[in-house]
Amino acid sequence: MNTVSVPQEKLSWVLFGIRASVFLVLIMWTLDKLINPGHTAAVFKTFYAISDIGPSLILAMGIVQAAIVISFLIGFQKRWMTLIILVLHLGSTLAPMARYFDPFANLLFFAAWPILAAIVGLYVLRDFDTKFSIDKPAQ
Repeated sequence: MNTVSVPQEKLSWVLFGIRASVFLVLIMWTLDKLINPGHTAAVFKTFYAISDIGPSLILAMGIVQAAIVISFLIGFQKRWMTLIILVLHLGSTLAPMARYFDPFANLLFFAAWPILAAIVGLYVLRDFDTKFSIDKPAQ
């Protein structure tokens, strides 16, 4: 079996690029909660069958999500923050399952799958994701 060795410096840059791009998506969803709570309420009603979420609860969710997403970006507690991000994104990917059965009317929903794969990759390779990360790699 042939093995390919990727220099740690290159790998850390690639993983940081993935982490930063996932952050970009997640921070926009977070800002949506903080700036447009009505949209978040509609999303929860449509995809999670949860209605009557007040703006205060949505704001609190946005603040908690902001802390998690920023922690993820800076590489703080990578094992836990990446796992939390993975679980949250898995839920948001599976929630609109019915939309996947009419793909050409809902193409944008399919963008969630490569993001999910990227987060899984970041979780698996978290010890190599060292660029601009405040956590030290495992020894």
